[in-house]
Amino acid sequence: MSMIRDLRAVVRPALRKTSAPYNGYDTTRDPSASSAVVDCAVYRDGQRVQPAECAGARPAQSPSHQSASSQSASSQSPSSQSAQEAGCLTPREAMRRVREDGGFAWIGLHEPTEAEFAGIAAEFGLHPLAVEDAVHAHQRPKLERYDDTLFTVFKTIHYVEHAELTATSEVVETGEVMCFTGRDFVITVRHGGQGSLRALRNRLQGDPELLAKGPSAVLHAIADQVVDGYLAVVDAVQDDIDEVEIEVFSAPAKGSPRGVDAGRIYQLKREVLEFKRAVSPLLRPMQLLSERPMRLVDPDIQKYFRDVADHLARVQEQVIGFDELLNSILQANLAQASVAQNEDMRKITSWAAIIAVPTMVCGVYGMNFDHMPELHWKYGYPISMGLVAVACFVIHRTLKRNGWL
Repeated sequence: MSMIRDLRAVVRPALRKTSAPYNGYDTTRDPSASSAVVDCAVYRDGQRVQPAECAGARPAQSPSHQSASSQSASSQSPSSQSAQEAGCLTPREAMRRVREDGGFAWIGLHEPTEAEFAGIAAEFGLHPLAVEDAVHAHQRPKLERYDDTLFTVFKTIHYVEHAELTATSEVVETGEVMCFTGRDFVITVRHGGQGSLRALRNRLQGDPELLAKGPSAVLHAIADQVVDGYLAVVDAVQDDIDEVEIEVFSAPAKGSPRGVDAGRIYQLKREVLEFKRAVSPLLRPMQLLSERPMRLVDPDIQKYFRDVADHLARVQEQVIGFDELLNSILQANLAQASVAQNEDMRKITSWAAIIAVPTMVCGVYGMNFDHMPELHWKYGYPISMGLVAVACFVIHRTLKRNGWL
């Protein structure tokens, strides 16, 4: 397997050399279309460095015009605002500024194409295998090191609100955030509609002391946000499981079947399994970031990864507990269905035993033999009917006392 990876690492750069030169964005994309780059900025000493061309793009205005322009800016959609911010600085220009003046670059992308990401990968020297994973997505949570770059994959989880849990309800929705962390850059690649990093970036920009720790501070903030999202989803899934558990073990209403639809329990179990696939593989990477010294992780930031790892371990324990609890609930629901079927069969059998008595008597005296003395008795009929009634009553009382009726 290592030999195959080495061959792929050698062949892919040679293939990419034949591609068109990179000008900051995908040259094949329509200029009117939005770029995959959501935001691109340079940070120095914890502060976002505003390029001169961006600062000069908006001329000085009088106070009366400033309020109007602020209202116009607030009316713009977040995507258009981010496109304007990213358009002020290209990834190539951001890296040039970092190499000349210091600091680090943070480039955010959303579902880039292979052509869009090829130029950025070449500019920052990203490994082809990591680039392939970032473009095509659908990866396990992991932490890999390629030379002086850490490649981290996070699975984001979002709880899907629903009025009622059914056999086809979607409980959790997943996305992905890939993070390339270098000595002087952070590149985040997001897939899916969940896990936006805009609020995270704004929060970090409001804490210059933390952001001054460099790219590892951004990596920790992303990991912390993803795990905090897990904690919120855990509480919501717990409510769904409690609801199903109450329905399974509560007494059914009169005339309604006992238990719940097994399809609902199975669907919830599948969603919990998807949650488990996102949480369990991430625990080991977080433990490595918190325990093993790394050149790319600031020692002060490494301490905070322990807290993330602890929260993630708690989430993993809860998710595993959910899986086991749903197994027990499913088995209990199936057992209750079997018990209900057995109760029905006992009732049918009991009534069949009661009906067998008059059936036997009527069958005996319906054989039309000539020599049957009881047929000529004066009290033969009332005696036979009385015996049938007494026998049926005794059988009914016995079965009812034993719980069969």
